[in-house]
This record gives sequence, C-alpha cells and structure tokens, in this order.
Amino acid sequence: MSPPPPPPPPPPPEDAAPPSSTVAPAAPADKTLAGSDGVKRASALPAHFPPWAARLAELYFSGTTSMFVLHGNVFDLVRLGPGDAPDVRWGSLADFLAEQLFGRWDLLLHYDLARGIRCLAGANGKRLTEMVEKINRVLGDVRQLKRDPVTALAALDLFIQKNVMADPDKRLSAAIVIDHASFVAPSGDRLSLGDQTQLVTLLNWASSPYIKRLNLAVVLIDPRLSEVNDRLAGNPHVASIEVPMPDVAEREAFLGAATKGQDVTTFSDYGVAELAKLTAGIALTDLEVLVRSSRESGRRLDATYFRDLKKRLIERQAQGMLEFVEPKWGLDTVVGHEAAKRRLLDDAALIKKGMLETVPMGYLFNGPVGTGKSFLAQCVAGSIGVPAVVLKNFRSKYVGETEGNLERVLGLLRSMGPVVVVIDEADTVLGDRDTGGGDSGVSARIFGMIANQMGDTRYRGKIIWMLLTARPDLLPIDIKRQGRAEVHIPLFYPSDDAELKKMLKVLARKTGATLLDEDLPETLPHKGNLSGADVEGIIGRAWRTSLLAGADRITKDALAQALANFMPSTQTLERELQELAAMIECTDIEFLPPSKRERIDQLGGREKAQERATAIKQILEGR
Repeated sequence: MSPPPPPPPPPPPEDAAPPSSTVAPAAPADKTLAGSDGVKRASALPAHFPPWAARLAELYFSGTTSMFVLHGNVFDLVRLGPGDAPDVRWGSLADFLAEQLFGRWDLLLHYDLARGIRCLAGANGKRLTEMVEKINRVLGDVRQLKRDPVTALAALDLFIQKNVMADPDKRLSAAIVIDHASFVAPSGDRLSLGDQTQLVTLLNWASSPYIKRLNLAVVLIDPRLSEVNDRLAGNPHVASIEVPMPDVAEREAFLGAATKGQDVTTFSDYGVAELAKLTAGIALTDLEVLVRSSRESGRRLDATYFRDLKKRLIERQAQGMLEFVEPKWGLDTVVGHEAAKRRLLDDAALIKKGMLETVPMGYLFNGPVGTGKSFLAQCVAGSIGVPAVVLKNFRSKYVGETEGNLERVLGLLRSMGPVVVVIDEADTVLGDRDTGGGDSGVSARIFGMIANQMGDTRYRGKIIWMLLTARPDLLPIDIKRQGRAEVHIPLFYPSDDAELKKMLKVLARKTGATLLDEDLPETLPHKGNLSGADVEGIIGRAWRTSLLAGADRITKDALAQALANFMPSTQTLERELQELAAMIECTDIEFLPPSKRERIDQLGGREKAQERATAIKQILEGR
C-alpha cells in the first residue's frame, strides 16, 4: 500500500467540542494536535487505567508505533471505569478497549476467526449503531464477508486505504482489534501462502508512515507472545506489551465489587485487604471463583480451605507446569549443614525485614544424590514464610509450545512474589546457550528466557531461585554467575557420629517410631557413606524388626542389626565425581565441612580437584 501522503489535517479551533460519548473520557478523547505532522498527543490518563494501557497510550501518542501486541493475562477481567467498590464495573479486555482506551473514537473494528469483522462498542448501544452505519458506508455490510483471515484482512486493508485517501474532515478515527492473533499471524518459517499474505498485510500496516499520521491503531491480542510470528512481534514498528496478573490494589478493588458490599467475615476468616494480599498470582476470574465457591457452598473460607483452593487455582492457571508447595518445616528441622543454615537463616531475616537489595537472586544446592537438597529448599521457604513452587516439565513436542509454556510460567511467577522457585535436576531443565543440540534452538531460547528472568534485579527477593543438581558442572556458567544463582551451597552425607545420631532420631519420629538415646550405638558404621534416604531405610528395617519382636519402640539390637546388614551404594566413582563437583562449585569456604577441606588439600587445591573430576568423567564416559 503506497498512496501519496495525505495533506496534514488543520488544527481544530481551541473551543472545538469533543465527540459525544456516554463513556468515561479516555486517552483519545483528550488529544490535541501537535504542529503539522498530524501526530496526536495524550493528556493525563484516567487514574483507573492499568499501567500496560498507559504504556500503549504513551507509545501511540508519541508517534512511535500504531500497532501493538498485547500478551499475557489477556483473558482476565479489566476495570471498565472509575469509582469505588462495589460500584466499579469489570469486563473483558475487548470491552476495556472499546469503552475506555478507544472510548471516543469513531470506529472500533473487532476481528477473530469465529465471528469475523464486527463493530464493538461495549455497553453503549447507540454508539454501536453509529459505528455500523459508518462502516457500512465504507465497506458495505461486513456481516456478509467471509470470516477467513485473508478475506477479512483484505477488507480491513481496503478500509484503511480509503481512510488514508479521504479528505481530512472525512477521515475516521479507528482502532482495529484482532483477537487470537496467533491464528492470523502464526509463528514458524514454513507458512502457507495465506498465512504469508496475512503476515505481510500486518507488516505493511505497522510500517506505513501514512497510518502513523492518522488516528488509527491496530491491537493484536494473544496470551502467548511466542506463538505470534517473530517477524511481527519482533518488528521495530510493533510494540509488544505484556498484560500482567493483577496486583494487590486491583485484587482488593475487585474483591470489593465481587462481594457487593457484603461483610466478608460472614463467610471468610480473612478481610478484603488481607485476602487481596494472600491471593498473589491468582487472576480476577479465578478470584471470583474462590469467593463464589465459598459463599455458595456454605463452607467457610478458613486457612485450610483457602490453601487448598489457592493451590488448585494456581496449578490450573499454570496448566500443570507448576506444583504449589506449602512449606511445613523451617530450617530448624534440618539436620547438619550448620554453616549453610546460618547463611540461609540470615537471608530469610533480611527478606522478612524488606532489605531485598542485600539478598542473593538465587541459590545453587549441589551435592551427591540423597543429601536433602529438595528438603532444604522447602525449609528455606518455610523460614521466610512464603509459598514455594516446583517447576515441572514444560517442554512440548509441538513447535513453539515449549517457549509459550515457559512464557506463561514466568509471567505467573512475576505476579506471585515473593515466592521460592525450586528447579530440581536443573542441569537438564534449564537448557543451554549452545544451539547445536538438534532441537532447532529450543534449548537456547529456554536458557535465554530463564537466564534473563533470573538476572532481572527488579525481582530480587521476590522470586527466589533454588537450583538443585548433583552435577553442577553440567550447568551453563551464565546461570551460575553472580547476579543469578549467586550462592553455591554444597551438601554432603553426614560424616560424624553426632550428626548421624541426630538424623536417626529425626527420621524415627518421622516414621512414627520411638528411638531412645540409650539405644543408639556409640559409634556408627558407614560414616560419610549414608544418604538421608539410606538412613530412613535403616530406620524402617529396624522398626520392622522391633515390631515383629513385639517391641513398642526401636530396640538397640534391631538398630545394630540393621546398621550391620546395610550395604551402601557401590557407585563410588559417580559419587566421588558429584562430591568433587560440589566442592569445586562452593562459593564460601565456610560451607565446606573440615573433612572436605582436608580432601581438597590432599588433592593439591581446587585446580587438582578439577583435574581429578575430569579424569573420573573420562573413565565413566569410556565405560
């Protein structure tokens, strides 16, 4: 599309009245012409506008772009006007665009595959009628058009051309909203001719200098930015804006409207303000479900019911890619690892005091299998007093879906803070910057997305990363550097009698058995070779033997027999490699127990320990 540039519209008289509308004044309603370039400016936006809408208006009125891709939490409810609860109205994103952001524009044309092109005016029936009359004069009855994207975009392109070529006083201010944009401009390089045509049409609109000079905006909506074609989403003439999960102020305002002024304490143990704080990471649509399910079921929203509902809602919102964990223990329940516990308890205290700039972005827990890395991560969350989530498998066999899944998860985590994110087997989950793995660059893109989020200092102390692995040497160095997983804590098997005895007693209580101090042997075998799972297995054997003998507790003889008969794992080379890797990765000497410091000295320092680890890898790879 390359018509000659239209003449600049003359500025209106200072006393010109704005177009009539029954909706609240929105950004374009307050526009003034700036010189002869025809680019519009916005005055102050209404206070109830969310930040993403303010960003859109800022970019549009600066003349930077007239095409936007809204992604993220686009299916949630949005405030549709000013006011206080319970009088505030809430509606869909499309309603917000129609009534608020473009509330006084001449036309808002909405398109999706199911309904084709239609006019959208929110709750204003009179305005809708006026819109239909205006578009019919330009394109005829749009209801008769085919709904396929090629036909629809051709019709919209014709409308844009006619609007550009029209006399200045006959041009219409118009916004085009394309819902489910990934079906119109799908990601991928091997597109059909129709998809290519649609993509080029949109790119032409985005880069057209004539469109930027008019009051004409194009908004594409899709929850997953990764599923919109990169040539469009990454184009310098297109602005991608994330619609985030609701913040605490939005949740509080919505709860006031959802309860319609009813005293919340009649069905909840929490007031509106407290409930708004506790529901971080929950969309407004799900928040409505939480309130309604409690009111209509007659079951009081107490701590137990709230915890179960929140867990279910967040896991559903994450589509099974996050497991919500409510920490049951604090660091005081962890046996051993004293230096690590002191550091973690100090960090927990700083986070509670709000001194977030002094705490690390994340931690790397590493050491042989069975050293309690997962348990320690959950105990950290318990000591801080925040929820924990475990990142589960988000990879998919379908092109582009893996990145879309991770995009959704990261958006949810940003809204949940503070939250502890536990990534087990981090060396296999996080991918790598190397694109030569035969997965079309998926691992590299995953790595980049997670690395960027981990390094975003705006979320220091709000998203606390816990990377767990027995092989930290396999993690990309970019993930382990300062500013991401900053503190590397090595964990080892208990190596002294006192620690082993304490672990035996703790795990006996966990199984519901009683183990007295006098029934513990003075010295214990297998020191330094027993994992937590091994110790729990020994306790289980001893408890079984005691029960069969008619005892009501674990007897001294049964425990001695279980210890004598137990045979630790014979995979000594693998375990030595895991221990060496943990010692080499350690960032603070205080985390290393005396026996491990002696081991490094025996080897001749960390460099020699690295040589020994390399030799073991070569032996294992040559098997």
